[in-house]
Amino acid sequence: MSKQLDVLFIHPNAAEKIYQDLSRDFSAIEPPIWAALLANHVRAKGYSCAILDCEAERLSVAQALEAIHDRNPRLAAFIVYGQQPSASTQNMTGVSLLNNALKDTYPQYPTIAIGLYPSALPEKTLQDEKLDFVGQGEGAATLVGLCQIDDKGDHSRLRQVPGLWYRHDGAIVAAGPAHNIAQEMLPQELPGMAWDLLPMKKYRTSNWHAFTNNNQNMPFASLYTSLGCPFKCSFCCINAPFGGSSFRYWSPEFILGEFDKIADMGIINVKIADEMFVLNQNHFMKVCQLIAGRGHHFNIWAYARIDTVKEEYLETLKKAGVNWLALGIESGVKTVRADVIKGKFEDINIRDVVQKIREHGISVIGNFIFGLPEDTEETMRQTLDLALEMKCDMINFYSCMAYPGSALHHVALEQKWELPDTYAGYSQHAYETKPLPTKHISAREVLAFRDRAFTRYFSDPGYLAFVKEKFGQETFDNIAVMNSHKLRRAIVEKSAASALSV
Repeated sequence: MSKQLDVLFIHPNAAEKIYQDLSRDFSAIEPPIWAALLANHVRAKGYSCAILDCEAERLSVAQALEAIHDRNPRLAAFIVYGQQPSASTQNMTGVSLLNNALKDTYPQYPTIAIGLYPSALPEKTLQDEKLDFVGQGEGAATLVGLCQIDDKGDHSRLRQVPGLWYRHDGAIVAAGPAHNIAQEMLPQELPGMAWDLLPMKKYRTSNWHAFTNNNQNMPFASLYTSLGCPFKCSFCCINAPFGGSSFRYWSPEFILGEFDKIADMGIINVKIADEMFVLNQNHFMKVCQLIAGRGHHFNIWAYARIDTVKEEYLETLKKAGVNWLALGIESGVKTVRADVIKGKFEDINIRDVVQKIREHGISVIGNFIFGLPEDTEETMRQTLDLALEMKCDMINFYSCMAYPGSALHHVALEQKWELPDTYAGYSQHAYETKPLPTKHISAREVLAFRDRAFTRYFSDPGYLAFVKEKFGQETFDNIAVMNSHKLRRAIVEKSAASALSV
């Protein structure tokens, strides 16, 4: 057993349950950004820590238990985020499995869950799980507060820890809110990622991101240059840890230092995980200018909105190595978009924006959602038709979920809509996936349409010809293999079985 650590940050492994067969070769294995940020925060305050990435290391529950016991932590911290903001809930699957086993086998280790889902539903998280603590908020002040307490059962000390939820005398106690770190304090309080604590050679990017890197999807790094989002889309839960809409960012000069470290590690594939990188011109343009000035050769993927991309930005983005922009298009129907506060884009020609991006050598991944509240079979078909017409280099087709922490989740609870009864039910790819019904069609119909649309898009002769010409035969073959994986869906299979029995 090792010398006792103050904090062991844990990223559990539930990839196979969440992504089914896609977990083997196609789903990304992404560095746990928040675990690495919080680890550096804890170290800066003088406490010892390590990161156990069970997904990257492909550890079973039994193997993870022994790795935790070997590190002998004073606090085992589950950091519950994911490859995108919506993934926090589905990653509670791994937290629950591993924490239950840990409490059964080594109950002496205090455990805490910090992240988007625990922040959105702190009381429910404690009610449902055998955790000792839940941290609501960013987690930095909560972790340091716990590190300062030797006796983790001292109620008089625990109630002074910002953002902490815990049990006392049979009741759940909320110690009080933790304030967000001020923007000017980000470099001191969250001084970059603890790259040295991560198994960097084991991370891989999404298969499509590697199309612009000779299909080499490893190694891979991801990082934030900003935190939060100022927009209020009803289906999004990104701001749950921050208590509301917000936007803070590290200085471009500080971010350049992080990119220098990535380059020194020989990593080309990079995801800028900001919810909206192309937003504040003074920030993202300066970041890109500094990266380009260094002469780094990255293959970068970043997020934007249709109405934040301006043609005058594109040359600088490309020079920095931004080869992919992920655009939140969501729906091809204005009234459906407007209903979820996404924005009407009334003065924006979606097709024109996509074309201009591609004219500058930047590939486009279009993100679309089927099953928004006002969707019908016809409006979903119009969204699919728009995707087929534009032939984005890649697409994500999602079914609408009421993610905990989103405004839509609050509406769902108020209206008593049927929600998933498992964490994996919030995954887009799991067998248990259960999206929302719309005002007009059932959840089963939404999910069945989404899966048919995915197959239709990646079987489209026009799209396949475009991909083969642009990216080559290997990418063409890669897409064929991806499209051959058919996801099993519980609600679709049960409906079919019921129909047969009738």
